[in-house]
Amino acid sequence: MKGTWKNPAIGSARADVVLIAPEAGAPLLFIEADNCTEEAVLIAQKFDKYARFFQRQEKDTDGIEKPLWRTRRSTPACDEYERVHPPVLLVFHQVGQRYAKSQMARVADLTRHHWQGRWHPEAEHHSYDRCIPIVATTLEELREHGPAGPVFWRFGHDHRQPLLDAIGNARRDAYLARRRQAAREEERRRAEREAAQREARRPVCADCGQKFTDAKWEAIGYTRDWSKS
Repeated sequence: MKGTWKNPAIGSARADVVLIAPEAGAPLLFIEADNCTEEAVLIAQKFDKYARFFQRQEKDTDGIEKPLWRTRRSTPACDEYERVHPPVLLVFHQVGQRYAKSQMARVADLTRHHWQGRWHPEAEHHSYDRCIPIVATTLEELREHGPAGPVFWRFGHDHRQPLLDAIGNARRDAYLARRRQAAREEERRRAEREAAQREARRPVCADCGQKFTDAKWEAIGYTRDWSKS
């Protein structure tokens, strides 16, 4: 993929709208609108362009090479587990003769290789590493329920959700939260074990039988077992 931000090359991805709203939890969202006049296969081909665009690497101002879209857009940093591309929202307006929901289903089928994740049974969540979260809705549903309503269908899901839920990965977030909690618990137990082992090594004064304070222990530079003195 070639071209620049100001002068994209022919065949580059060009969203109808680019939304950046980090304060609302949606730092970057590409929006494509369709009046149900375009063939589903042509809509699906746009995601080939998005995939090439998201994979394009450029050096940022810090001299580090990273995905081009990360050099110009406010986005959360990728983590060690997966590198998910920005979500793309398809909004269908029932003007043309093609039925909006049929269009959604057809586009979902044609773009499966871009959005389908990999199920991890041991962790009970999907991984969407290098996938494009694709979400669809209709203008009519948006008008009826508003942008915060459960009107967004994430390709691969079996129900509609509010936008932030649809573009997120709740099961993965819960799994990572459990891992972090388990790590904190293990760290707490390790600290307790080390504290107990250190306390067991604390020297005892041969004269009075009292254990040394930390200050006294450090001051004498303890090197032998005082309990045997």
